[in-house]
Amino acid sequence: MGSDADTTVIDGLSEVWGSITSLGDDLEPGEWDAPTVCPGWTVRDHVSHLIGIERSLLGEAQPPAVAPLPEHVANPIGAANEAWVAQRRTVPGAEVLAEFVHVAAQRLAELATFSTDRFDEVGWSPVGQVPYREFMDVRVLDSWIHEQDMRRATGRPGGLGGAGESTVLRRLTSSLGYVVGRKVAPPDGTVVVLAVDGPMGAVVSLSMEGGRARRLESAPDTPTATISFDQRAFWELSCGRYEGGADRALELGAVAVEGDESVAQAILAALNIMI
Repeated sequence: MGSDADTTVIDGLSEVWGSITSLGDDLEPGEWDAPTVCPGWTVRDHVSHLIGIERSLLGEAQPPAVAPLPEHVANPIGAANEAWVAQRRTVPGAEVLAEFVHVAAQRLAELATFSTDRFDEVGWSPVGQVPYREFMDVRVLDSWIHEQDMRRATGRPGGLGGAGESTVLRRLTSSLGYVVGRKVAPPDGTVVVLAVDGPMGAVVSLSMEGGRARRLESAPDTPTATISFDQRAFWELSCGRYEGGADRALELGAVAVEGDESVAQAILAALNIMI
């Protein structure tokens, strides 16, 4: 058996995958073909993608590559995802959902047998070489984001306030040091405050020192720039899902900026960390 942390990540996957299943059970046949915010993907394609990832983790071989690749495929990971998705484009949505339920159950049963040592093993993940436990934490994030893509496309909100959203917000706020320090890299002495307002919100204060963004224990009185986000706007922008991007979020008041606008705008432009 794994540790409490391992049980938590397994429970998170179970919760999110169960929510996706419940959503799929409610969909009408035509809704599976609804376009989503992900270019080139329908609601069905999101579930096919999740199936592909989990089948890969079960040790199944990658399907033949799609050729030529569609325009919406931008990198090797996208090409690998597309191969699984393409296989199911003509399969009825209900059948794709049934396959997802089966594969999710297999994966949860497998994970339940893993020891703490197995979860400690470092290996490949989309975020680099990390312990398997963290890779599964990323799977919670990815699964929940795709659930929200499906819900938006079908006008069926839900899945909020649970393990999925909590994991997403925790991971995204922890990535802000990378966004500011590595992607934007403002001069030393720059201090920024990023405030996420909502029931799962947080305030992250960062100071550039020696070319790195150091997290401060509390928000300073006079930061270089402050960016305030509505909770949903924050994760949508960080995952490249906000329609119209940061400019539209500012226009609607879902994001507000104080202080140095050039620094704030650079951070907003770099906020998307999804592959």
